[in-house]
Amino acid sequence: MSQPPAVHLTTLGCAKNQVDSDKVVALLGEAGYGAVDDPADADVVMVNTCAFIEAARRESIDTILELSAAKRTDAKLVVIGCMAQRYETELASALPEADAVVGLDRYPELIGRLDTLTDWQPIDIRPARRSSMDILFRVARPTPTTPYAYVKVAEGCDKTCSFCAIPQFRGPQRSRPPVNIRDEIVDLTAAGVGEIVLVAQDLAAYGRDIGAPGGLTELIRFVSDVDGLRRLRLFYLYPKEVRPALVDEMIGNPRVVDYFDLSLQHTSPALLRAMRRPGSGDAHLELIGDIRMRAPGAAIRSSFIVGFPGETDADVEELADFLRAARIDWGGFFPYSPEEGTDAAVLADQIPEPDKLERLRYLQAIQEEITAERNASMVGRRLDVLVDHVEEGTPVARSYREAPEIDGVIVLDRGEPGEWTVAEITGTYGNDLAGRRIGS
Repeated sequence: MSQPPAVHLTTLGCAKNQVDSDKVVALLGEAGYGAVDDPADADVVMVNTCAFIEAARRESIDTILELSAAKRTDAKLVVIGCMAQRYETELASALPEADAVVGLDRYPELIGRLDTLTDWQPIDIRPARRSSMDILFRVARPTPTTPYAYVKVAEGCDKTCSFCAIPQFRGPQRSRPPVNIRDEIVDLTAAGVGEIVLVAQDLAAYGRDIGAPGGLTELIRFVSDVDGLRRLRLFYLYPKEVRPALVDEMIGNPRVVDYFDLSLQHTSPALLRAMRRPGSGDAHLELIGDIRMRAPGAAIRSSFIVGFPGETDADVEELADFLRAARIDWGGFFPYSPEEGTDAAVLADQIPEPDKLERLRYLQAIQEEITAERNASMVGRRLDVLVDHVEEGTPVARSYREAPEIDGVIVLDRGEPGEWTVAEITGTYGNDLAGRRIGS
């Protein structure tokens, strides 16, 4: 091949995977590869997979097969990401459609594999070989296409939750140096990004492994004064790690939004012990009450596992009562998925799938009603909003209450992507709000 190959990359899973994809795109660009949006135009079709739960793995396989059918017959199909890391040998055997399966640890080999697959022999001098940590943490990212961006501050996790396989394929926590994180934020804001979302598998434990004084609290102080940064948001806070100093910094720092993404998982003390998670419904309510006492308008999101082994109808009702009492703004519910190699997968009293789904629908309905009521209370308020994009002529924006891609949005009467403005909330549409722009 005499011309640089063009690559199409599809990303599945969480925000952390999107950050990895951004770094891979930058690595490909450094090596001279082009990028295309349409897989039919690509010489290499790549899928960054997710392996967190069974549903994510099914989506990954379905997407791989769909893209295999959509690509040109002479184009190559490459599977990367979490699923490639966790099941590399099995995928290579079970998916003859894939020309290469490259796990996270083997990202330094990615360019060489692509060169061989495409028979491309570039004449330019390539950058020095990078380690997998360099690729995931230090490669400069491409110009963002949205006015917000995720920044991963650590890789891996040291927690031992009995249901989670992430430490098996992502490894122990490895925090980035604070200066490295700030430099990435500087680059992103210089490119027009106004909102930064800090992410990690265990964000609130940031810095512990590298002895960073002050941990996440000090990191927030260190990066929040970057020129051009208007809004800093935190994702994935393990409740036991949400200590008073962190809450004080989040509430007192004008760049950090009053948005608390608390990973609670359940309220039954017995189930939480079996999950190897801290707390109880009462402890969760105390934490939420303390946050709201200090910041009455704080938005609170959490996620919950439904149908964990041994969960009883009484446990479900306890969680339902908690939702009614806590009145969190946003809630995500996920059916328990037994993950190979985890302790929970071999527990007795596994819950049948139909029961999991019935319980999930019941709890979702309760939370949807609460979310609708929380949204309705915003009508008449004026909020600072960021316009993310324009969809079919309609501006779509977010305030401090709505995180990108997972919460509701605010539909405006006018506005341009990347614009910051003030909106008066005029109505609600399910999870979403309607707003009228104030001023010019």
